[in-house]
Amino acid sequence: MIELQVMIEKMRDKLHEIAKEKSLTDMEVVRASQMLDVLLNEYQQMLKNKIK
Repeated sequence: MIELQVMIEKMRDKLHEIAKEKSLTDMEVVRASQMLDVLLNEYQQMLKNKIK
């Protein structure tokens, strides 16, 4: 789980860096946002399964 948290933080940082330089509708920003969404969904699922 800690590895996933690190990946989320790295992707979040990458998204912020890209978004500073490009439009929020730029495909590179959208792709980075989608990748972050996938990681966050995976993390949420892990937490949900851990609670059960």
